[in-house]
Amino acid sequence: MQAMIFAAGLGTRLKPLTDTMPKALVPVKQRPLIAHLLQKLHNEGFTRAVVNTHHFAPMLQHYLSEHNEEIDIAISDESEQLLDTGGGLRHAASLLPYSEPFLVHNVDILSNLSLSHLYQSHDAHTLATLVVSERKTSRYLLFSQEGRLMGWTNVTTGEVKSPFKDLDISQCRQLAFAGIQMVSPRALKFMANWPDKFSIIDFYLAMAATETIKAYVPNDFRMMDIGKLDTLAQADSFIDTL
Repeated sequence: MQAMIFAAGLGTRLKPLTDTMPKALVPVKQRPLIAHLLQKLHNEGFTRAVVNTHHFAPMLQHYLSEHNEEIDIAISDESEQLLDTGGGLRHAASLLPYSEPFLVHNVDILSNLSLSHLYQSHDAHTLATLVVSERKTSRYLLFSQEGRLMGWTNVTTGEVKSPFKDLDISQCRQLAFAGIQMVSPRALKFMANWPDKFSIIDFYLAMAATETIKAYVPNDFRMMDIGKLDTLAQADSFIDTL
């Protein structure tokens, strides 16, 4: 099993820590964020991870070169330009398998999710399986009652994006994306003609009319997005519960 870790972000919400290090190396329980994720991947049977780098890229690349004993690591270097999530995945396409689905995981997400179960639950005919939950946020993915992606909405601004012109939002499930997903290798082929920089959510919304993109709602799901200093302060105790 293989994975891609999104670790190229600037981590602006974690300043001043990220003024001197990449977000992936911000410590939780005296270990870098990325170390916790790599350990989780190894524990669940993953043998290889592709990591994209941009902010303090040499620092992160050096750390990974010194800590790749348990899992093989490949670097997708975005030093010249930060490519967003979709562009980052497209840029890493040559390093990813074209014969099997792969996990994509944000580096700043801690959770109790069974990644191996998610992997096994992914249907080969599905373009992507998105881990979602009912947590409160301002931006939601919209799914049919059967769990198929139909659109996206910002409940604060009222903005809606959908390839379905007559979409009735009131009939959709509003679920928050957890930054974890299983992706079919077919997605890499569909991305070939997209620009260098784009959001993976925009890609999914563009594909949703013709491809099946499904929700995965875990039972008893607990997660923490280590995106801000206040959540970082709670991370040490949270990780003890996983």
